[in-house]
Amino acid sequence: MTSDRSTAALFAACAAGALWGTGALVVNLLIARHGFSPQTISFWRFVVGSVVLLAVFGRPALWRAVRPQIGLVIASGACMALYVLCWFLGIERIGASIPTLISLCLAPVLVTAVAVARGQERLDGSLLAVLTAALSGTALIVTRHGGTSEALPWATMLAGVGFSIASAMLYAAFTLVSGRMSQTLGAGPMTTCLTVIAAVVMGLSGLYRPLAWPAEVAPEAWLLYLGVVTAALALLAFSWGAARLTPTALTVATLVEPLTAVALSALLLGEHLSAGQWLGGALLMGSIWGLSARGSRQVAA
Repeated sequence: MTSDRSTAALFAACAAGALWGTGALVVNLLIARHGFSPQTISFWRFVVGSVVLLAVFGRPALWRAVRPQIGLVIASGACMALYVLCWFLGIERIGASIPTLISLCLAPVLVTAVAVARGQERLDGSLLAVLTAALSGTALIVTRHGGTSEALPWATMLAGVGFSIASAMLYAAFTLVSGRMSQTLGAGPMTTCLTVIAAVVMGLSGLYRPLAWPAEVAPEAWLLYLGVVTAALALLAFSWGAARLTPTALTVATLVEPLTAVALSALLLGEHLSAGQWLGGALLMGSIWGLSARGSRQVAA
C-alpha cells in the first residue's frame, strides 16, 4: 500500500510538471501574438488560480489552520512567485536556454544536497545515477531551444546568470518546505494560501513593469487556462506529491515540464526534435522509472 501511494505521488508530481509544460506553449503564444510581458501573464495566472482555489477551499477553518504558520506560508508563497520572476528576468537578459538550464538543473542538486545533510535522502549509487540521468536528459532537451546568438555585454550576461541562479535557489527552498507544509495543512489549503500570496507578490512586480488585462477574448481564455490548469490544478498535484515524496524525487519528477513543452511543439507546431532531444527524453523518463524502483526498494527494506 505504501509503495502504491509513493507511485501515485510520483505520478502526481509528473502530472504537475506536464501541466506546467503545456503552459510554456501558451505563454509563448501570449507573448508572440498578443504582446504580453511574462510578468503580466504570471500575475493573472496566479490571480485566476487564487479565485478558483478560494472558491473550493476558502473556509474559516482554512485561516485557523494557517494562522500558527503564517510566517512560513508567506515566505513560501513569496518564494514561489519570486523564482518565476527571477527566471523571467534572466530570460529577458540572455534568452531562454541558459536560464532554463540553470534553474531546472541546479535546483535538484541543491535540494538533494540539503536533503542528504538533513538525513531525508541516503546518498548512494542509485541516487547519483538517477540525478545524472535526469540532469543530462534535461540539458539535452533544453539547450537546443531559446538560445541567443548575440554577443552580450559581460554585465548583462552576469545579471542573467545571477537571476537564473537566484531562481534555482528560490525553487529549491520552496520545494524543501513544501512537503512539511502539505502534510500539516493539506494540499488544498496550502496551495490556496501560497497562490494568493504569489498573486500579491507578482502584483507588486507591477511597480517594475505595468500589468495589463487583455481586451480580446482569445488571450482571456488562455489566461483562464493558465490560472485554472497550470496554477490551481498543477499546484494541487505538486502539493499532494510533495507530502509523500522525498525532495529529490519531487524536483526530478517535475523535470517533465520541458519534455512536455518540446513534445507539444513537435506535435502541434511541427518543430523537429533532434536526436539529442530524443535521447534526453529517454534519459529523463529512465530517471523517473529509477526513482520509482528506488522508492519501492526502500519501502521493501
